Amino acid sequence: MTGLFGVALALFFQLATPSTPLWTWTLYADDPLVLANEIPDTARLRSTFECEPGTSIVRLSLYQAPPARGFARVTAGSASTMAEVEPVRSDGLRLVLRTDHPVFAAFAADGRLGVMIGDEQRTIEVQRAHLAKLRRFTELCAG
Repeated sequence: MTGLFGVALALFFQLATPSTPLWTWTLYADDPLVLANEIPDTARLRSTFECEPGTSIVRLSLYQAPPARGFARVTAGSASTMAEVEPVRSDGLRLVLRTDHPVFAAFAADGRLGVMIGDEQRTIEVQRAHLAKLRRFTELCAG
């Protein structure tokens, strides 16, 4: 019986240990202030929000994104806006948002932001456990 319990416990830990890297949200309170969706201690990024504290201007960078120029439709809750898209690095896009816009307020409230560029849709989600970081980022960026 003890042997069976040991095998079951080992199997549980093997299944509970993720085989893929864990993405998380990290707030870097430097200048510029950065909220990054990343795999810690690697160079792997999905998205970053950057601002100079007190300016209310946020630069959103999306990585592993197809090259694009033009405008993106950005939505959160029932709010929406358009933002100009520019390429960054070899694999990313950047657009600018304001923390005092209803879209960013809705994003800070529930942690979901939709970005549509042409036919491509990407949803950025800050999980409930990380919403305090998003709200602190918003507070520090606000002018």
